[in-house]
Amino acid sequence: MFIGIDHGTTAMRFAGEAREFKLSREAAKGFRIADLARICPVDEIEGIAVCYSMGDNFSKITCIGKVQNRGLVSREGAGKHIGGGTRVFDEVAASGIPAIAIPGLHRGSPTDPRFKAYSHQTSPEKIGIVYEICHDLGDDVIVSDISSNTVTLLISGGKLVGAFDACIFAPGMLHGALDVDAIRKIDEGICTANEAFQHAGVNFSVTEPERMRTVAMFAAMECAAMRLLNPRAVVALAGSLAPVVAPEVTAILGSNVAVYDEWCASRGCARIARDVFSGSQEILGLGVDL
Repeated sequence: MFIGIDHGTTAMRFAGEAREFKLSREAAKGFRIADLARICPVDEIEGIAVCYSMGDNFSKITCIGKVQNRGLVSREGAGKHIGGGTRVFDEVAASGIPAIAIPGLHRGSPTDPRFKAYSHQTSPEKIGIVYEICHDLGDDVIVSDISSNTVTLLISGGKLVGAFDACIFAPGMLHGALDVDAIRKIDEGICTANEAFQHAGVNFSVTEPERMRTVAMFAAMECAAMRLLNPRAVVALAGSLAPVVAPEVTAILGSNVAVYDEWCASRGCARIARDVFSGSQEILGLGVDL
């Protein structure tokens, strides 16, 4: 049995071939490796793929024992630090079970160099999402993951081309890009940049009746932008808001979109674990270092 672990904004999700469970990031601070028995007996686990935060100091899918600083350049930056993800990562690393860490996409990643205008493109769990979706839909896909934040990725010919990170373009419910008003508040010392990022979503900027339409519009715009680089790519939505905004995104794009649920990332990571530990040397253009 292979297990994938998704480090999401609000929860940690664990998936195997037929079962899954999730813990809030607060509850995950008490995680023990024995908890994976909710999926299968621990002694039957053949490999684990784990995501952690931004994954920005390594660029290959890497044996967890080789990853430095849990795969981070720094714990500082955009996002909320709780401790559940740290606990899960450390428990997996200490378990003795074969495990790999999934990198995020950043300036050290083998993506289109034009996307490297920005230091960070996406966090690791999105790699799991697109791997699962490409298994279903083929090698030319645009994926927009929409929930607390919105991140959109392009895969062409089975390889990652690039991504729009949450703080670049489309807002989600909680997070988004920093506009002029946010920059002024930061300069005036009213809030930190991270606090501004965590209050830049539509929950804080748009009246309730327009929130989902706004999320849908910007997500569709990100998908349309990616289509400029691959007009034949099909579009898929993932994340907790995917089924909510899918009709509006479909209407704006003028084409159907596939919809995936909240387990897509952890299932995709489990698939990555199975393929890597079965001998794959490359996943979506990312190298493997065991």
